[in-house]
Amino acid sequence: MTPNETTKIFHSGYVALIGRPNVGKSTLLNTLMKHNLAAVSPRPQTTRRNQLGILTLPNSQIIFVDTPGLHKASHKLGERMNASAVEALKDADLLLAVFDLSTPPKDDDERVAKLVSSLKNPPPILVALNKVDNVPPERIQYRKAIFASLIPDAKTISLSALKGTNCDSLLEYITSLLPSGPRYYSGETLTNTYERDIAADMIQSAAMNLLKQEVPYCIAVRIDNYKERGTHGAYIEATIFVERESQKGIVIGKNGKMLRQIGTMARKQIEAMSSRSIYLDLRVKVFQSWRNDEHFLKRLGYPDLKH
Repeated sequence: MTPNETTKIFHSGYVALIGRPNVGKSTLLNTLMKHNLAAVSPRPQTTRRNQLGILTLPNSQIIFVDTPGLHKASHKLGERMNASAVEALKDADLLLAVFDLSTPPKDDDERVAKLVSSLKNPPPILVALNKVDNVPPERIQYRKAIFASLIPDAKTISLSALKGTNCDSLLEYITSLLPSGPRYYSGETLTNTYERDIAADMIQSAAMNLLKQEVPYCIAVRIDNYKERGTHGAYIEATIFVERESQKGIVIGKNGKMLRQIGTMARKQIEAMSSRSIYLDLRVKVFQSWRNDEHFLKRLGYPDLKH
């Protein structure tokens, strides 16, 4: 085969992003996609369900699967989040294990490595060591060696998802490891996730960005109405659920100030994602212990995965 013939091979496949909470998987997805598809916040467990990001390049189509962070679950929601992440590994053509290089390995990092190592007949594995820009230069090699030892047979690459450092190199590695195959989606398709579901995630991430202590983790968002208004953009009506009456007052804030701030931040994120104007109407309700209510979790769209 000549070099010219080699360049004509089209590569495609599914790439599962796996890692503990808050290592930057969703930020990495947005950077690689050059589009704000995934909701992000500085707090762990912002991503609660799998989401596709479909990147079509001249010689490849990379279908990223952003997954919830693997962690020690303390409620049924956490169990479903972990199950969603594990489910994504089953049909992946490539695993992209993401670690936070700015801190030493944590228990959840070892949990990720153990899961990857336990797979029978695993696909190729890449290790992305994120947040390299936050590591003192004299510690980089030592940290890289520690994380590389968690999954010793994998190719590793250091990068900064936030700044885009080495992300182009990562895409080259990914393409080289994917099998030859067709385009599974049209070149214009960025995700198969409904806009209303992405909007719910962005409202949740806005709340997690602005609220403090335990309140952000007790929040769920349900889209009640998502209506197109032609040249006027879209109208979104959503309910923010909390677990206690005291949390409701915190989310609303004095004279509704906090709820307005959440709405403003979420609206800007949704407008950036959808490229049109949005009118966002939010309300807050209490649903006690919703994170352990199977029926409510199902109503919110969290998959009931059995393993």
